[in-house]
Amino acid sequence: MARNEQLIRQHKILQILERVRYGKTLQELQADIVEELGLKSLHTRTLRRDLEALQLAGIDVDVHDSRRGKIWKLGPRAKSTTKISFTATELIALSMGRQLMHPLAGTPFWMGIESFWNKVKEEIPSSVLTHYEKFRKTLRVLGVPAKSYEKQHGIIKTLNRGVMEHRVVEITYQTPGNAPKLRRIEPYTVALFQSSLYIIAAANEIEDPNTRVRTWKLDRFHKATILDEWFKEPADLDVDEFIGNTMQMFVRRGKVANYKIKVAADAAAWVTEDPLHAEQKIKPLKDGSIELTVPAVHDLEIIPRVLCMGSSAEIIAPKAARRLMGEIVKEMAGKYDD
Repeated sequence: MARNEQLIRQHKILQILERVRYGKTLQELQADIVEELGLKSLHTRTLRRDLEALQLAGIDVDVHDSRRGKIWKLGPRAKSTTKISFTATELIALSMGRQLMHPLAGTPFWMGIESFWNKVKEEIPSSVLTHYEKFRKTLRVLGVPAKSYEKQHGIIKTLNRGVMEHRVVEITYQTPGNAPKLRRIEPYTVALFQSSLYIIAAANEIEDPNTRVRTWKLDRFHKATILDEWFKEPADLDVDEFIGNTMQMFVRRGKVANYKIKVAADAAAWVTEDPLHAEQKIKPLKDGSIELTVPAVHDLEIIPRVLCMGSSAEIIAPKAARRLMGEIVKEMAGKYDD
């Protein structure tokens, strides 16, 4: 059994036990998990191993005798608040991290962040909190766009359930310039990229394994409905590799290519201080300029960044990207003939 399937199953066990006061028998847990995760079967030995793994992880899961037989339930320590000590610098770091996560405002993820932050503040003496506020002003987090997904709260909740339970989700999706369209997707994970949320999912109606998995921007979702259909995540799919070489969330069609860009000496410091890509390579040239090599899948991952540098940057390869850049520049020049 794949590791992520074990974690999903164990997470579901905790969800079930959290919502019942008097616990569940092994057979009741087995029936609930099979139904909610859409499994064909689940052996009680596997379920018992999952429960024991949770206990070994330090989670307070107990077994008790009852009229119904042996029941499994969460112990008192599982619901109690854990006392955590922290230093002033750790508190400041936590606050800065929270500000970086503002694009998640209105989502279930943000609610968890805010809930934890409020608990932390309740534990801080007023004198310490005042001292902390003075320190907080020495470091400010800027450049995080004011974007909220509060209106998509229900959609995110549905998609998250689809990810956890491996269930197909029917969505109403609208790409720019087109009418909304009904689609069916198999959601694998949610990704936060440059203040926007994306869903990595397969288009249910597409059979070609090379094109069915793609990125779906949450801003374009109008509706999401969970279906009583289940899917199995491809064993050869590495989501980290799928999105790891891209600078923008494009539909991943085609292979990663190396783009070579010549950057003039006066702009070389820009791409050194603010890299275009984590895996970029810089080759110094004799005249002080540099040759930048950047991996990408789509020309439009590169061209907008090169345009930002004006005449100080020039695409050298691939030739197709260079031609497209030339066409764009000619069209732009035509608009300034007057």
